[in-house]
Amino acid sequence: MSSQKSPFRVIIIGAGVAGLTASHCLQRAGIDHVVLEKHREAVPTEGASITIYPQVVRILQQIGCGEAIIKASVPHDYLVTRRPDGSVLGKTPFFGFVKENHGADLLPLERREFLQILYDGLPDKTPIKTKCIIKDIKESSEGVEVVMSDGTVEKGDIVLGVDGIYSMVRNIMWHHANKATPGLITEKEKSAFKTHWKCLVGIGPPEPSLGASDLTVTHDTRYSFEIVAQPHCTFFFVYFYLDKPFNSPNRIHYTDQDAEALAASVADHPLTETCTFGRLWDNRVRSTLVSSEEGVLDHWYHGRIVLAGDAIHKMTPNIALGGNAAIESVVSLCNHLHRTLAKANGAKPSLPALTEAFAGYQAERMERIKYAIKISGIATRIQAMTTPLYKFLAWVSPLLPERGAPDQVGEYIRGSPKIEYLSSKGLPVGRLQWKDEEEEEKRKKLEALQVAGKLDTKQVLKAGHLLQMMSVSVAVVMLVSAVRYVPFISEGNVQQLLSWVRV
Repeated sequence: MSSQKSPFRVIIIGAGVAGLTASHCLQRAGIDHVVLEKHREAVPTEGASITIYPQVVRILQQIGCGEAIIKASVPHDYLVTRRPDGSVLGKTPFFGFVKENHGADLLPLERREFLQILYDGLPDKTPIKTKCIIKDIKESSEGVEVVMSDGTVEKGDIVLGVDGIYSMVRNIMWHHANKATPGLITEKEKSAFKTHWKCLVGIGPPEPSLGASDLTVTHDTRYSFEIVAQPHCTFFFVYFYLDKPFNSPNRIHYTDQDAEALAASVADHPLTETCTFGRLWDNRVRSTLVSSEEGVLDHWYHGRIVLAGDAIHKMTPNIALGGNAAIESVVSLCNHLHRTLAKANGAKPSLPALTEAFAGYQAERMERIKYAIKISGIATRIQAMTTPLYKFLAWVSPLLPERGAPDQVGEYIRGSPKIEYLSSKGLPVGRLQWKDEEEEEKRKKLEALQVAGKLDTKQVLKAGHLLQMMSVSVAVVMLVSAVRYVPFISEGNVQQLLSWVRV
């Protein structure tokens, strides 16, 4: 960590997954900041589970939290899919292949425990302030002021809003944007988050019939069950497809009575040959009923306010990409801020320089986020068999080659950013090379050839373009090879699949 703090100061609003990650990244960059959390505790007892993907294990190892996360989790053994009657449809060592590909496991654990590890691992906890209710944000040419409900004011240079799907920071940013440029934030963008699902979420004791550490998906029509087993507990998610989906800013506040009634409607549904959902519900420690939104915004920043995490991109949680995407976005933003401050040589960056950093961050993340939202939504719809096509895919998926899905997901995993200004020594290595390391190797080889006089600049650019075209060709061949296992797919479907697999 740098021993001399920058005069530049970041005000982070929200101390969840993204906010605590941002504090880690900024502390290690020597960037002054404060984290304002509305709850009475930095780590409230909320939510159920979070599953950490290998690309985020890599990031957590960079900030010194990797080993604690690994110790707190028991990696999954099998991915088990089941028919509506609870009988086994498929059983695959998906997670073992993921570890072979990337050198790290997918790690399921309680969200509260994950946050506690992030908090405990902070080099300095003094930037974290609790019971901070935000009232307003004021911007000027000199910086920002965050005004709280008790009259306290925090001053800084930028605000990072990571306060979730119902973000107050986002609403304030929209107000500032439309005041400066009327119509910039359209009604269409304000309604970008669409809710097709409601989800019963809960945690309870272990259930032997679900395995010690398996991930179980039990299909049905327009709803599904997803059970994350750990030796000491069981996390459950029940996804219900809404008859009438709705867009933001509309919101449904579900009560405990709503949750009880919905759980009762599926209490007799088999999860396995010997266990019904009612057993998990009756034995639960805590539970809730929530909406599950999908979407991404067009504007991630304006002026001195920038957003990350669920405040700008939201996906269904079936394949657990949301929390991982939030961490990746924070890392990308902090990389851009670090570069911008390095160029400023100790001075405060100008607003145009900050705008350039924010724009670079959004451009770097947008397509990857859209892909994550797309594949998360497809997985949710396959599991709940919302259409005949998705039902067919649910039935045929277990018949596909076992390595197919881990390798396809692997292309997404290996494209993640890491913290550029921290050491990469000792990070996970698997059979699939991380994309940033692959690109760095290519760059060094081309530079070496140029220095040796074997290639001029035009040839270097031509060689880079050729390598890119070869990569695209290989991806198309892999896709066609996979598609041949799924009959009855039309040319139009193939074109749609091509759009889905772009990372």
